[in-house]
Amino acid sequence: MKRRKFLKNSFTLGALSVLPFSYSCSQVSTDITGLSALELSMGIKTKQFSCYEVMQAYLNRIKKYNPTYNAIISMASNEILFNHAKEADKALSKGEYWGWMHGMPHAIKDLAPLKDFTYTSGSPMFADRIADQDGYITSKIRSQGAIFIGKTNTPEFGLGSQTYNPIFGPTGNAYNPKLTAGGSSGGAACGLGTKMLPVADGGDMMGSLRNPGAFNNVIGFRPSTNVVMGEGDEINRLLSTSGPMGRNTRDLISLLKTIALKPEFNGIEPLDFKDVKIGWLKDLGGYLPFEPGILKLCENSLSKLTSARAKVELTQTKINPSDLWTCWTTLRHQTRLKMLEFYENPVTHNLLKPELVWEIEQALSLKEKNIEQAELFRKEWYAELDRLFDKYDFLILPTAQVFPFSTDIHWPKEINGRIMDTYHRWMEVVIMASIGGIPAINLPTGFDSEGRPMGLQVMGKFGNDRRVLQFGLAYEQITDYLDVRPELVFYDS
Repeated sequence: MKRRKFLKNSFTLGALSVLPFSYSCSQVSTDITGLSALELSMGIKTKQFSCYEVMQAYLNRIKKYNPTYNAIISMASNEILFNHAKEADKALSKGEYWGWMHGMPHAIKDLAPLKDFTYTSGSPMFADRIADQDGYITSKIRSQGAIFIGKTNTPEFGLGSQTYNPIFGPTGNAYNPKLTAGGSSGGAACGLGTKMLPVADGGDMMGSLRNPGAFNNVIGFRPSTNVVMGEGDEINRLLSTSGPMGRNTRDLISLLKTIALKPEFNGIEPLDFKDVKIGWLKDLGGYLPFEPGILKLCENSLSKLTSARAKVELTQTKINPSDLWTCWTTLRHQTRLKMLEFYENPVTHNLLKPELVWEIEQALSLKEKNIEQAELFRKEWYAELDRLFDKYDFLILPTAQVFPFSTDIHWPKEINGRIMDTYHRWMEVVIMASIGGIPAINLPTGFDSEGRPMGLQVMGKFGNDRRVLQFGLAYEQITDYLDVRPELVFYDS
């Protein structure tokens, strides 16, 4: 009864409260996947259920749904995973507790190495590569007791906000597997949205934690670039960073505490919205096109913030958005030169994604004056962000410019009648945070008439990650978007 009471009290909808007393343990174990990551962690620690039962519940769910959604790849065998779960239970029986993820299933994004697992980066060049050691993020998660079940799917080298590659194929959206899960952390976000994973890790250069978070109605957080990554600082900010994803903000914070360089995220409580000043950047004065319905959803959420006594004001940046795009593409393309050896080798050249070939060629065409101009724009953007954050506590934009689209479409060629001139132009809305290296969290903002999810990105000043996370916690208290879970489908083999 103690175990049953724990499960009953843990579920948001109280699903187990109507079950008869004769409800079997094997049936209860399948509902373990409905627990939040923190509830799951506490249940394991207090021995309300075993690590073996947890593994069994998750593997059953993955077996049923993953063939349809294709979120998790390169999985270990059930025999190996059950043996790991037994070892975790044995450790608990001896009083050994490995950390808050003790015995919890986890899958690492396939852009990071996981010892003894394939490490493809979504590229046919590395289809058979096996990692001989853990990467940094992997080792941090392992240190908290997680059991690695496999990897999460990603586009080739993480390029593009649509998760597909020639090795594993596309990842479907948690709310409609015929639609994209976004990217590049699409497998991670879909795994969360379908409850095949308790938490997930990912990376964000051009919205890769935020966009799939929005498309799958989960939380994705891009931290300030010196929070998780060991390079750079406030003056020299990275363009990309690793970060956490969660079914809710509390779970996300727990994973962030695991992977962060410093223990700065304890004791975070919801923000009081009273008199909080929010700058609504909307469509950047008509510069950004949006699929119809997105701005309305975001403005509905902003009205909830106003009802919670926040002060929301439409604002604009003094920097020309087209200059930011020039800055972004220049700096981004420059990073592709590290792939030059694959471009110049005739054998590997033909294995590269066409969009990567294009980016490398764009990088080769850059002149020193282009890079100097981009760096100047970037410094101007830092100063403009300082100006905006002197006036506002937070800045808000929609997370994406389109709703989830068909997995058959590699990228949208137009938005609301406006032609997209590059394969990543349709995600231009995310570059403001990326260029600034600032913390940005995707929070859900509801669904369109077709049931497609959308999100808004809440941005804070560089280094003000705690306050952005406080915003996320408080936002969940005044909205119920996360309660709308997908009706999963599966296809009998």
